[in-house]
Amino acid sequence: MESAVKRIGVLTSGGDAPGMNAAIRAVVRTAMKNSIECVGIRRGWAGLIAGDICPMNSGSVSRIINRGGTILYTARSDEFRTPEGQKKAANTCKLLGLDGIVAIGGDGTFRGAQDLSRFGVSVVGVPGTIDNDIVCTDYTIGFDTAANTAVECIDRLRDTMQSHERCSVVEVMGRHAGYLALYVGVAVGATAVLVPEHQYDFEKHVAEKIRAARLGGKTNFMIVVAEGAASAMDVGKEIKEHLGLDPRVTILGHIQRGGSPTAKDRVLATRMGYEAVRVLAEGMTNRVICVRDDQIVNVDIDEGLAMKKTLNAEEFEVMTVMTGV
Repeated sequence: MESAVKRIGVLTSGGDAPGMNAAIRAVVRTAMKNSIECVGIRRGWAGLIAGDICPMNSGSVSRIINRGGTILYTARSDEFRTPEGQKKAANTCKLLGLDGIVAIGGDGTFRGAQDLSRFGVSVVGVPGTIDNDIVCTDYTIGFDTAANTAVECIDRLRDTMQSHERCSVVEVMGRHAGYLALYVGVAVGATAVLVPEHQYDFEKHVAEKIRAARLGGKTNFMIVVAEGAASAMDVGKEIKEHLGLDPRVTILGHIQRGGSPTAKDRVLATRMGYEAVRVLAEGMTNRVICVRDDQIVNVDIDEGLAMKKTLNAEEFEVMTVMTGV
């Protein structure tokens, strides 16, 4: 059956995550396969308000799957947060003849799509954030690449920490969520892992873990800190003051958001981008594309954003048992 959708726009908003380009490529190629024209919107919601667009075709996305970042650029927009800005964006969609928008990004991106939908614009969200904090999906694009980058960096740091018998404090990204820190901490066998979901207690979460490790014969220690849990610099100062160690603090920062995406991120991003176009082509709107039990599904955007996501209980229990010993 021929789709009533003739032209769609694709944008990336907020932060960038490795694998976003794979999702863009999937959206463009799937749209072409369904005889739907695809327009790239540069610089996110701000670009939509301004009408900053570029044509998208098979040639323009032929080699982007192996690149990090986003070829459409990304920016935050204070104007779009207002009803007036959202109305401008909706009017741009009408002017360009867009039958729908595929928005790739995190929680803020989806809330922007939710706002835009109230002006009659069909929207589908694709989760792309290294924080893995989108409540309705098990997995977000970029998480695997960011985790592997952090693990590689920490493995390198451990080599020198072992040689010098020192303590290392490493801060990873994640905004207000501890999913990345927990996952990385388990992967590297950290001495302690601090996550924002559990209120920080230096004696309980750091000092006791380091003492247990030292009494067990270890002479070097790795502390992984989620940026939303505590300041790695402050944790380092407390370790020096209360335990007499001379820790080295490393803040990985935006290095985790770049680099060539892993195969997992490329494949899941491609599957999500494909599903986003299929959903629009079938006349559905206000949906979020999700991964659940390795299956690609879609849920209502209002329902999805109302859900509550918690840390994986089993993973947290494993981390608790493994740290400090």
